[in-house]
Amino acid sequence: MSLRVNIDGCVGCGVCMEICPEIFKLDDEEGKVVVISIDRDDKTRTLVNEAIESCPMGCIWRKKI
Repeated sequence: MSLRVNIDGCVGCGVCMEICPEIFKLDDEEGKVVVISIDRDDKTRTLVNEAIESCPMGCIWRKKI
């Protein structure tokens, strides 16, 4: 699975980056979050799930490839 961020819905609050900085990063130009890596292990998957659930805008999700 890959991660997706609805850029139109993202407000750049940074919650996901605080939870999982190895996966999410703020694009300095857009002020929106981008995915910089994929979750390769169980620990990271757990953190990504927490980030998805914690997003106040609900704009992060997993997409089946």
